[in-house]
Amino acid sequence: MSPNVDPDVRLARRRLRIVAAVFAMALVGLGVRLVELALPSGEAAVAANAPISARPRRANIVDRNGDLIATDYPKASVFADPALVLDPAASARQLAAVLDGVSEAELLAKLSGERRFVWLKRHITSAEQRAVVRLGLPGIHFRTEQHRIYPNGPLAAHLVGYVGVENQGLAGIERGLEDRLTDDPRDLVLTIDLGVQQTVRAELLAAVTRFRAQGGSGIVLDLATGELLGMVSLPDFDPNRYQRASRAQRFNRNSQGSYELGSLFKLFTVAMALDAGVVGMTDGYDASRKFEMGRHRIDDYHAHRRWLSVPEIVAFSSNIGAARMADALGGEAQRGYFRRMGLLDRHPIGLPEIGRPMVPDPWRPINTITAAYGHGIGVSPLQVVDAVAGAICGQAPPSAHVVAENPPPQRSTPVVSAETAARLRWLMWLTVAEGTGGQADVPGYLVGGKTGSADKAGPGGYRGRGILASFVAAFPIDRPRYVVLVILDEPKGDAGTYGYSTGGWTAAPTVERIISRIGPLVGLPPVDPTAEQWFRDRLIMGQAQNGRTGQREASLAAAPNLSWLKGNGGEQACACGPCWVTG
Repeated sequence: MSPNVDPDVRLARRRLRIVAAVFAMALVGLGVRLVELALPSGEAAVAANAPISARPRRANIVDRNGDLIATDYPKASVFADPALVLDPAASARQLAAVLDGVSEAELLAKLSGERRFVWLKRHITSAEQRAVVRLGLPGIHFRTEQHRIYPNGPLAAHLVGYVGVENQGLAGIERGLEDRLTDDPRDLVLTIDLGVQQTVRAELLAAVTRFRAQGGSGIVLDLATGELLGMVSLPDFDPNRYQRASRAQRFNRNSQGSYELGSLFKLFTVAMALDAGVVGMTDGYDASRKFEMGRHRIDDYHAHRRWLSVPEIVAFSSNIGAARMADALGGEAQRGYFRRMGLLDRHPIGLPEIGRPMVPDPWRPINTITAAYGHGIGVSPLQVVDAVAGAICGQAPPSAHVVAENPPPQRSTPVVSAETAARLRWLMWLTVAEGTGGQADVPGYLVGGKTGSADKAGPGGYRGRGILASFVAAFPIDRPRYVVLVILDEPKGDAGTYGYSTGGWTAAPTVERIISRIGPLVGLPPVDPTAEQWFRDRLIMGQAQNGRTGQREASLAAAPNLSWLKGNGGEQACACGPCWVTG
């Protein structure tokens, strides 16, 4: 540069060169960025090839008191871009050491592949995430996903169900109400009470363990509202680890199972016969010999071999008496009542896991007889509690449901008349007070119920030694509010039951313990001490000759010419349903 150039000119030129250099560097940087965006590699390649997880957060599921049953929370998952992994073998070895349940061979296969995105493990623990970070391996990254958890473990597993790895519902309410849980952020409120649920599960588990049963069912229904306060199926499973559960553990006995429940059906049989007018409370049948139809011979478990009154047929659980009632009623009328009780169709509760009733086809005269005492027809425990609620109410109570905001359609007509329902309640009280259900008696609560013991059918017919033992109860029986059902699958008697495994010895005391615990829990006050007198006033006790043992024994009969409805059709005609709701 010439020394004669003005200094100000030299300064201006220097400034221009600096500005030009800055612009050149900016253009180079912009070009590099455009290349990065145009050619996926590194993190950009991972983002371009990663599967899009757009599943929304699921709504919480809570019990009737707002206690949490299921919720989502964010959890990390680890993935890789194999193109950025420098040493697949070494990386697989190191990752296998810190990721529980993932093998080195599986990781090596993923890290050696040509895909630009591979999951290594979903929903890892915080400890696993920290361990992976400390490894500092190239090409290994994390993504935050929603993870479903069930704080109470197996407590409500069969009702709530579970979700898959993509947080999609796979069973129970999680599956049945998938759209509601993903589209509406409000808590989904169930009708169950976790306190009642825990009580039912604890007592049912104790009975299954004590009597070495294969499993069991337990249900508590508020028949005034149709709300299920508790519903337990054993064996159960932890929905947080549902993959480890066996098929038997995931099976919901209460809704999926269809069982022949034996003598529980005598409640329905006597309700039908009384309602249809083919028999009265002061009538009875000859049970001195077996009931015969063609080549079939029907006998009683502990035969009395004498004439039995209608109250004795229920209280002593006579197959012969029930068979004679059904024979007098006829098959067509019997099926009509069964249908009104909801025993011939799937239950409308709305769970995905719903079994179909097993009914005779064709329905022959012998099926009418055997169905009278619960053989040859199979129903779910859920259907039984609904049918009992309808039969003892004298109105059309709401169907059993578990989601407060989505109850099934209201039943349109009563199953039986109000007077028939009152008579049935008296017969259930008698079964506990003087009959086979004595071990279900609960001081402070007037309980009525019915025992059931049914031989289990197998490939070659009834096996003889394997039974389903059951007991269904309603309390307080003078004005029923709750129905409780317990079923034990193949219980074994012990010294405390004198070797007996039938419903009166195994299921009835389980129901007694459940009622004694949940009564105070739901705020039900003890019954008026004078309430039982109304029932006692309608009972005539005497003596009769047992034709099998030759001994004198107590006889039971209903007093004639006494009203079965209190208050001239008022109070007892409205013993449940809306009366409880309106107070």
